[in-house]
Amino acid sequence: MDTAAATAAGGSGPPPQAAGDGPATTEAPRTAAGRLRRAAHRLRETSAPLRTPRLDPYWTAAFFFVAFATLSVCRFRTLGTSSWDLGIFEQAIRGYAHFRAPIVDLKGPGTNILGDHFSPILIVLAPLYRLVPSPLTLLLAQAALFALSAVPVTRAAARHLGRLPGLAIGIAYGTSWGVQKAVDFDFHEIAFALPLIAFALEAVLRERWTAAVCWAAPLVLVKEDLGVTAAAIGAVVLIRTRRAAPLPIALVVFGLTATALTLGVIIPGFNNSGSYDYWSKLGADGGADPTIPLDTAVRTTLWVLLPTTGLLAVRSPVLLVALPTLGWRFLSHEPHYWGIDWHYNAVLMPVVFLALVDALPRVRVSARPWLRSYAHHLPAAVLATALALTTTLPLSRLTEAATYRMPPEASAAARLLERIPDGATVEADVRPLSRLTGRTRVFWTGDTRGLSPDYIAVQRPTDRSPRQALADAAARHPASTYVMLGDAGNVLLFRRTSAR
Repeated sequence: MDTAAATAAGGSGPPPQAAGDGPATTEAPRTAAGRLRRAAHRLRETSAPLRTPRLDPYWTAAFFFVAFATLSVCRFRTLGTSSWDLGIFEQAIRGYAHFRAPIVDLKGPGTNILGDHFSPILIVLAPLYRLVPSPLTLLLAQAALFALSAVPVTRAAARHLGRLPGLAIGIAYGTSWGVQKAVDFDFHEIAFALPLIAFALEAVLRERWTAAVCWAAPLVLVKEDLGVTAAAIGAVVLIRTRRAAPLPIALVVFGLTATALTLGVIIPGFNNSGSYDYWSKLGADGGADPTIPLDTAVRTTLWVLLPTTGLLAVRSPVLLVALPTLGWRFLSHEPHYWGIDWHYNAVLMPVVFLALVDALPRVRVSARPWLRSYAHHLPAAVLATALALTTTLPLSRLTEAATYRMPPEASAAARLLERIPDGATVEADVRPLSRLTGRTRVFWTGDTRGLSPDYIAVQRPTDRSPRQALADAAARHPASTYVMLGDAGNVLLFRRTSAR
């Protein structure tokens, strides 16, 4: 506020300057804004020697690859598979690897996975799977992709905040609960999304607009909903450039158009029912409550923002990239989408961490001393929070000796499943199926649609005897006769002896 303005506002204003004090008369008005500029300049000068990322992003990624791979391999060896997704994606990639359609019999005999979810990017793994046809190939590839996403996060943090704060944020990202939950969920196509989003947003922070668009565009090939995320990245570029640049506009149009075509034309074209099956999970279809409980929405949002960024990510427009993913989840009546389990939050992790990296330099020169102090200490606090939470998350199992031991029951179950010959048809449930999809044709229990499989492999039920489980199998396939082939490691194996 200058002298005239201060007087007009009722204040007395500063005293008149003496002759010869001309330069001082222009210094007085330079109050808060000038101090903030000088503070920002000093911060850049003092942090410049530390801003070189050096090799930190790469050894951080290497560390996380070893950790993620070890956790995934140990879980697979002990038959700790938690869902059927690993088997689903192995069947799809196995089809690509042999130049066939991605048929996933686990979703129903002859089902083309492109009619369920649109993830043609899985073709990238086909050559690797052809060389090493194993579910471990998928798990190791996922570990590598998750670890790779730590490179741009750590590099951007070091460039904008200095080496040590950058390293703290990079490690906090790799140990974040969203990433760890996804690692523990076997394999999923969103593994490709994390590095693409991370590299795209790193380019946004560096004002490399063409690179940002090129990294974001392939998201439309990862999953049908991620085209909207690509469009959101284009919108963030437009916000940052403050002009109607053609490339980000093209990305917005491309992302939205690709999503519309995928949901309205491509997926229905491959789907046996001619529609997109997951529309039923939105709105009130399915007889469920069509709205997410308010407390659940607030709790999920706080989990995404508070332990990872201390809420400072809300000060960056980069956070807009998280809205499409949160939006479709909160519009659904599927409870699994709402919470913090499974893999649904993984794609949000690079967004919130890079939003934090974008916000911190501005907050560090805030006019409010408490906010400046908070910003300076936040990288260390975020790292401490991530490490504290890790004691209850999957990576903590790496410190337990039992993780590396092969339980006798797992070895016995593996030997039993080896009795199934290659190329046989098998009906299976979660525990045994991932050991079979690479060399047999596997169907989900109860969904063979009239086909009588050569073998049935199921986890031993806790509420029925093996004889009753055999009777249940016979009831599902009344045209065939089955006998018990083995019972080991809580796995039952039945063999078809004849057709009635």
